[in-house]
This record gives sequence, structure tokens and C-alpha cells, in this order.
Amino acid sequence: MSSWVVIDTNVGIVANRRHESANVDCILACIKALSKARQQVVVVDDAFRIFAEYRRYLSPSGQPGPGDAFFKWLWDNQGNRRRCQQINITALSFGDGDFLEFPHDPDLAGFDRSDRKFVAVAIASGTFPPILNASDKDWWEYREALGRNGITVEFLCPELMNME
Repeated sequence: MSSWVVIDTNVGIVANRRHESANVDCILACIKALSKARQQVVVVDDAFRIFAEYRRYLSPSGQPGPGDAFFKWLWDNQGNRRRCQQINITALSFGDGDFLEFPHDPDLAGFDRSDRKFVAVAIASGTFPPILNASDKDWWEYREALGRNGITVEFLCPELMNME
């Protein structure tokens, strides 16, 4: 079986060269990760929250960038369980980004609500796939608490995390 992966929207945005701080190495790392993901199983939620976020920032026509091409590929393959797994996650209240599957860890209380769906699908999948991140520092700030809760984050552009 192919390995599973969760992909934060910012990976596609950076691959499309739409992040002002991303250098060439970062952009290429994102393009490579999206290419590799086509050989893996991409995990999304079955209520299309992740697809909706992708659609806000990426073009479903597949043009003009590599992030757009990935989104079109994923959309076209959403029914292929060897390439896309749609996982049920339980929203606790309408539209606020809180999910039953998100860890109830006080150290994660400030974690970005818009990114909680990625954590929730990773946990609910039962496989705890890595979450790919390119440019969102929130993932870096909460990496230890996420790790304690079984979440692995792969930082494709560590230079954007201002790591010391």
C-alpha cells in the first residue's frame, strides 16, 4: 500500500510561486512533494472542507502552476481510494474549526483553527500520516505539542520557520 499524506494548502500556494518569502529551493521542495504525493494516498475530509480551502487558493483547471495541477489531479482522483481517502471528522460547532478528533491538549489551545481540519483527518484516518507544511509558522510553533499527540509535520521550507 502507498503511504498516506496530508497536505496543507500552503504547499500548493508556494509551488505556484505565490508566497513572497519562498526562495527557489522552497518552491522546488513543494513541487517535488506534490509530485511525490501523486504516488501516495492524499487524506482529506469527507465534508470537503479541505477541498474548499484548496479551491480558494488553487485553480481546479490545473493551470497555471504546479499547485493548481496537483489540485486538479486530486479532484479528478477523489474517488480513487488508492490515491485519495476521504475521512469523516466531526465538527463540534458550525464553522469555528473545532473537531472532536482534534487533540484536547491545553498546549494546542492556540493552534490555528483553520488548520485543525488537517490534524483531525490525520488522527481520524488511524494511520497518522505526516502533514506537509511549507510556510505556516503555526505548525512550527506547535510542533512539540502536535508530536506528543501523534502528529508528524514535515517542514518543506524550514528557512521560512525562522528556526534558531
